[in-house]
Amino acid sequence: MKVKLLRGLIFGLLVSGYLYYCHRYINATSFEIEGKTYFVLFDDAMISMRYAYNLAHGLGPVWNAGERVEGFTNPLWVGIMAVFHLFPIGLNKTGLYIQILGASLLTLNLFLVKKIVEHFTDDLLAMLSAVALTAFYAPLNSFGLLGMEVSLLAVILSAAVWLALKSDQRFNIWIYILLAVSTLVRFDMAVPYFVIFAVLFFTQKENRKRHLFWGLGLLILFLGAQTLARFWYYGEWLPNTYYLKVEGWNNTLKILRGLYALIQFVYFSNWVLMFIPITLFLFRRDWKVILLALVLLGQIAYSVSVGGDAWEHHGGANRYIVIAMPLFFVGFSWSAVELLQKAANSFRVRYAAEIGWRVVFIVVFAFSLLNFNALIGEWKSIERWNLSRRPDYVAGGDRNLQVALALEQVTKPGASIAVIGAGTIPYLLPDRYAIDILGKADPYIAHQNVRTPMGIPDIPNMRPGHMKWDYAHTFGKLKPDVIVSIWEGTGEEAAPYLEEYIYTAIAPGIRVYLRSGSPNILWGEVN
Repeated sequence: MKVKLLRGLIFGLLVSGYLYYCHRYINATSFEIEGKTYFVLFDDAMISMRYAYNLAHGLGPVWNAGERVEGFTNPLWVGIMAVFHLFPIGLNKTGLYIQILGASLLTLNLFLVKKIVEHFTDDLLAMLSAVALTAFYAPLNSFGLLGMEVSLLAVILSAAVWLALKSDQRFNIWIYILLAVSTLVRFDMAVPYFVIFAVLFFTQKENRKRHLFWGLGLLILFLGAQTLARFWYYGEWLPNTYYLKVEGWNNTLKILRGLYALIQFVYFSNWVLMFIPITLFLFRRDWKVILLALVLLGQIAYSVSVGGDAWEHHGGANRYIVIAMPLFFVGFSWSAVELLQKAANSFRVRYAAEIGWRVVFIVVFAFSLLNFNALIGEWKSIERWNLSRRPDYVAGGDRNLQVALALEQVTKPGASIAVIGAGTIPYLLPDRYAIDILGKADPYIAHQNVRTPMGIPDIPNMRPGHMKWDYAHTFGKLKPDVIVSIWEGTGEEAAPYLEEYIYTAIAPGIRVYLRSGSPNILWGEVN
């Protein structure tokens, strides 16, 4: 009883430490401007926030009023965000509540990680290591605490895996209900859904008919229903962002780019540490270990198949892989304990060996914690992680916030604003018409071929979702009142369409393109 109480107390202290870290993280990602505090999320999350704002205000899940374009892939998360917009909360503070929700979900995930570890081993160090590595993994916090649906998906995936592990030979429909709901958060959650279904189908022979009926049935029902709803409302079978990221570039190059991103992730995470969980198969080879491995491998394979994500240059696991990283940390911690215990058993002095392997484990854990968070092999990553430097992605949010506040002063409601970062600026200016230069909310751009160089040497510079633009369409045809910026390296291509624009300062350190003579510009306010 005393041992159980001690385990609970130490775990509780760890969770409390994480909650304090979340508090500091949220404060570190907020901005104080003229006595007003702004909470700005990851820019892609702010795209979802604009959809949520419009949904809550009766305009439907749209980016611009009257334009039905699905520039998001997380409908349930948008719906959850919309609930917060029903309350009298200023746009500057709504992000705070999304961050608190993310912190709550990530904290709940720690309890699930604890249960998963304890399903395999009662070793205290293994449990604490897996929970701590999950709690303080920078990419999970960057996405989860900055408003991405990653926090909810990580909880659902961990819960589904835990229920599957507990089920043994019993059928549990809640596994499929949870996973079916997750496809409403992101439809590509069909990947872990099918992995878990396949493992349970082959291992629970007596329940195969029920797995077929409920497992495949719910998957087909949920994917089919949202696909029909999407086609009815948006007129497309798939989200606009799918066409933007996947269509229009060579499949071979896409996979090569995905492999490049994966190799970079493994390399900077220390490939020796990354392969430690494989040693679990030396100690245990049942379906439960295979389940952990296949869920992680499924996410890796999916990431490779779609060319990875746009943010791998920040380092660490991308948005597809990161939701399964808690399972990796379970395997890592458990296998490290098993390896050290086996080594200790070979020594004759048992007492010294028992103490010795635990000391070594603590050293390995401390090294791994730093190693996994040195995202691109730079100490700056550690400084961002320990909050002695501004966290990752915050600089871009700061810049976009400053631009949005400046544009609010120099443009009239209804002014059209073309943006590269399609989240923060349009969200904070809900009565302005937004134009997405890179096509997340523009089906014309999304269905084009990629514009970036497409050779083998160009693979490191490829960024899915940021490789299509058409200035003849966006600037020449749509003629926005304001162009915030153009895509990097395209100045010569954009130049012919910028002749009727004035590149000028609208606030200290902020310069944008203003269309000459536009009636939607408050020219008297322009510096």
